[in-house]
Amino acid sequence: MARRMTAFQLVVLAATLVGSLPVMADRLKDLTSVAGVRSNQLVGYGLVVGLDGTGDQTTQAPFTVQSMKSMLQQFGIVIPPGQNLQLKNVAAVSLHAELPPFIKPGQTIDVTVSSIANAKSLRGGTLLMSPLKGADGNVYAVAQGNVVVGGFGAEGRDGSKVTVNVPSAGRIPNGATVERAVSSGFASGNSLFMNLNTPDFTTASRMVDAINNVFGNGTAYAIDASTIKVAAPQDASQRVSFLSMVENIEVNPDEAPARIIINSRTGTVVIGKHVRVLPAAVTHGNLTVTITANPQVSQPEALSGGQTVVVPGDQVEVKQETNRMFLFEPGVSLDEIVRAVNEVGAAPGDLMAILEALKQAGALRAELIVI
Repeated sequence: MARRMTAFQLVVLAATLVGSLPVMADRLKDLTSVAGVRSNQLVGYGLVVGLDGTGDQTTQAPFTVQSMKSMLQQFGIVIPPGQNLQLKNVAAVSLHAELPPFIKPGQTIDVTVSSIANAKSLRGGTLLMSPLKGADGNVYAVAQGNVVVGGFGAEGRDGSKVTVNVPSAGRIPNGATVERAVSSGFASGNSLFMNLNTPDFTTASRMVDAINNVFGNGTAYAIDASTIKVAAPQDASQRVSFLSMVENIEVNPDEAPARIIINSRTGTVVIGKHVRVLPAAVTHGNLTVTITANPQVSQPEALSGGQTVVVPGDQVEVKQETNRMFLFEPGVSLDEIVRAVNEVGAAPGDLMAILEALKQAGALRAELIVI
């Protein structure tokens, strides 16, 4: 305990040291997150009322009617059995929100409202009081308010319609009031764990060195490529000040490994800085086959008793591009790869085929990732 407090007392003395540190790439705040400091997802169900005839079609969404009857019963209004309600101005919706860390009861959070039936638009609607529950089934917030919708739609009698954005979903800014706080282990124990957003052994080692240079040896050590354990004071106020100093230390993260990312759906190719190619010769050509239908009419001679028929006359044309071959020298860099591919006029799809062929040939020194 005495050693931990001594480490914290160094914070005051280290304030001048932090100001004298060389300017580096990123702060620890931008590279890591504190273990246990996280948001929690909330979900709920509710009714949006006050719509201008754009609500659910109750014949296809019976749960909307059931929800309305259940709500009316809570106010002492009983709907006779067998009564067919036509609720054109009501829509059943799902609700979801995020509960930020350290938020307290009485504070407000934003809520996203989405139609779960066949409502055409939630524009102009109001969400009635609805509970938001966490994964443990407890109610953490209560939502209510006017729905803000960014889209709209218009429909004519002939069936033609125009829709801008998505009118069946919207948001309620500050639309939920927090009713229950989530317990956090931030103030417990004598240490903090900082998780790297991108695990890397070199970056983790540099972070440990930077923290120990400011607060003294033994303050931090790396558990693995993703987690750093930092000794911290047990007092909550001192711990906040200590972490404020730690997260503003600047570290130069290590460069990413050699990777090539290929998106087969969009044709996007991203080549990392450290990609290298061994000696290889590449040529890439396209083979185009064109089939043209040219039917011809065969007319029989007069008084021959024959019939007029259509004779197919398809023409097949084969064309092959004669692209030049380009040579990769040993240790080719990124700009040389791009220049060589551009010289032969390769499209993104062609570039994908070339990179995959180089990988199969063992000439590509990089990780090829297809998404």
